[in-house]
Amino acid sequence: MRCKWYDICPLRRFERAGKLAEVWANDYCKSDNNWENCRRYQLEEQGVYHPDNMLPDGQVDKSL
Repeated sequence: MRCKWYDICPLRRFERAGKLAEVWANDYCKSDNNWENCRRYQLEEQGVYHPDNMLPDGQVDKSL
């Protein structure tokens, strides 16, 4: 099972543009229940703002 936010996550846009490695999606978004460890997922579930360029581990990548 993958993250319920997968299809609308802005990180997919960065992946399609070649700016972000697919490994992030494989390690977090598409892994069984590992998406619960994604900081983006946690903040989304709490309704807390987070920038589009925040990675699943919580780092903000200013190059995105």
